[in-house]
Amino acid sequence: MNVEIDPSAGFCWGVVRTIDIAEEQLSGDDKLYSLGSIIHNPMEVERLAKSGLEVVSRTDMERLRGQRVLIRAHGEPPSTYRLAQQYGVILVDATCPVVTKVQERIRKFYDQGYQIVIFGKKDHAEVIGLVGHTNNEAVVIKSVDEIANVDLRRKTVLFSQTTMDKQTFYEIARILKERTGEFVVGTFEESAIDFHAKDTICGQVSGRDKKLREFAARQDLVVFVAGRNSSNGKVLFAVCREANPRSYLVESEQELQREWFEGAGSVGVSGATSTPQWLMERVKQAVEQMFPVPVEA
Repeated sequence: MNVEIDPSAGFCWGVVRTIDIAEEQLSGDDKLYSLGSIIHNPMEVERLAKSGLEVVSRTDMERLRGQRVLIRAHGEPPSTYRLAQQYGVILVDATCPVVTKVQERIRKFYDQGYQIVIFGKKDHAEVIGLVGHTNNEAVVIKSVDEIANVDLRRKTVLFSQTTMDKQTFYEIARILKERTGEFVVGTFEESAIDFHAKDTICGQVSGRDKKLREFAARQDLVVFVAGRNSSNGKVLFAVCREANPRSYLVESEQELQREWFEGAGSVGVSGATSTPQWLMERVKQAVEQMFPVPVEA
């Protein structure tokens, strides 16, 4: 059986940067805390915990006076920075620069009086941070069905969580543009609703779709490695399974099942942008150990 790791899989550069910052901070003697899981991959979180990284929440800030607290790649709302200042917490800001740029753009449009619509998952850490830059007034939608929550009478700008799928974003943008146009025609004579759509999906995430489809299609079977809470992992696994229905999602090699591989001559191992290379290597080795190459006499 041939087992191949997807060459396009693994950490995006924003996650690499955050992990590098964490490891650099952990090289000293002082304690380091992470405001929430540093990434949505339990195996990597466990590895960093062994190096001394402790996960905390906003409710812990008061007891962390004078301590260093890492802001993960997802970013945080402005209220977190105010809370840190209030309690004398030293923030180590590892927000992904792509996310920081989205925050800045959202704030700019919000200050100009626009209704901010965000295509994303309401409870996702990144979205909570983005919404915080609108005084928690942004409208968050995750599907075409939720477009009804948007006030079509207001000038509006549509943004996206950086790890959402591009196809749905553009479908939402198309429908919003059509509906605001219809609203104008039916209500005013010669005025127009000001509507903008800003594609803020990470290029490294969206660019993986094509490569993943090609990789998955040429395998008999694909093992996709990702944390089950990873938004990016869910999106990419859906892409993988569409290209190859014989695809399986695992968080670690311990979840592999021998019956999955029956009749397979080639196996691909891929993962999310929050999946470490070492974990995909470990899954590859586990598959190879399940089906060792016979020794010739």
